[in-house]
Amino acid sequence: MKKIYSLLALMSLFLLSGCNVYNFTGTGKIDAKTFQVNFFQNNADLVEPGIDRQFTLALQDLIMGQTNLNLVSSGGDLVYEGEIVDYRTTPMTATAVTSGGDVGAAQNRLTIRVQVRFTNKKKETDDFEKSFEFYYDFPGSGLPTGAILNEALKTIFERITQDIFNESLAKW
Repeated sequence: MKKIYSLLALMSLFLLSGCNVYNFTGTGKIDAKTFQVNFFQNNADLVEPGIDRQFTLALQDLIMGQTNLNLVSSGGDLVYEGEIVDYRTTPMTATAVTSGGDVGAAQNRLTIRVQVRFTNKKKETDDFEKSFEFYYDFPGSGLPTGAILNEALKTIFERITQDIFNESLAKW
């Protein structure tokens, strides 16, 4: 009986090792070995200092964490480039009118949109240019600074970078 289990385990290992088409990140088989993420300049009308660098690093970190591709500064098989094109705060819900006639925002929304150009030098049919956008809602009494801004950027960048990854590498 032990021989049968051993044989089944060995066969399963052999079959699974031959499956090079899928991995747990959903990236499938990628011919590329390297990637580069060029600096995403902040070209939004309202400029929040430092978010361009934060976004560029967030995208690099996500790709390094979910693939075995090597990050290079130039000549990458996969190239990500673009710019932050929108950074805005808008009121989402109004508060009741006060006795002084003032109306305030009960909730605000920070929205960031990034324009991305993706180039796959190994498979040009995968190339695209597309914008990705996400938002973070926060109380109307707060401003997008300090802890609120940090949490907003973390949430927004996680979503946008994952969407870029899914569009460029995860072929679901």
